[in-house]
Amino acid sequence: MSKYFQMLRKIDGIPRVGGNVSGDAFPTYEMRPLPDPHSLIREELLKLVQKLFLRSGDHPVKVVMFAGTECGSGCTSVCAGAAEALAAQVDGSVCVVDANLRFPALHHWFSADNQWGLTDAIAKREPICNFARRLQGSNLWFVTAGSRSSAALPSICRVTERLTELRNVFSYVLIDVPPVIAYADGMQVAQLADGVVLVLASNASRKEAARRAKESLEFARVRILGAVLNKRTFPTPEFLYSRI
Repeated sequence: MSKYFQMLRKIDGIPRVGGNVSGDAFPTYEMRPLPDPHSLIREELLKLVQKLFLRSGDHPVKVVMFAGTECGSGCTSVCAGAAEALAAQVDGSVCVVDANLRFPALHHWFSADNQWGLTDAIAKREPICNFARRLQGSNLWFVTAGSRSSAALPSICRVTERLTELRNVFSYVLIDVPPVIAYADGMQVAQLADGVVLVLASNASRKEAARRAKESLEFARVRILGAVLNKRTFPTPEFLYSRI
């Protein structure tokens, strides 16, 4: 993951998931060394999962889809990092799923192989838990794309059946999918989720692409939970970063 990522401000109606920089001018502060960037990432991931999963409301969120607007947004790293942060905050079981069969990458994040996973579960009749792997000493599970990945999602009926099973087995499910503008796979999965988080790459994702993704999801009546701006490559002074 990049040094920093921040919760994105509202993009033409997309609710932000995180804080805001208030005011046009800031007082003068003594500049201090920046905190460890990895600590900043953990803090932002924690804010993200608290906003998504741990706040009270009329519409509790259990299954969330993470989707990039375009290729190269770093969606997998945000999804996997959020799953790890959530697992550290809750007692229930958390499962992160690689439904990005076009560009499977979740197994790299967990330094695992991709010999069995979602596509194998769809092709077989065994319980979905047989295809999930648990991190040692953790309440976090992960399902890789599987040996049959590299194409579109198979039969939507089987996908629906398997992902519904995941919802019934685990307390929380986070799903990584291909970019919603380029492929229809994400729209299929989105119908099964409680909402979607869009992931955009700083200095790379186009505003027009974000708008098109938002409009496509709204047309499909998918709940947009927010957006994340990833891959920020420039350092932020601590007094500013604390206000983001």
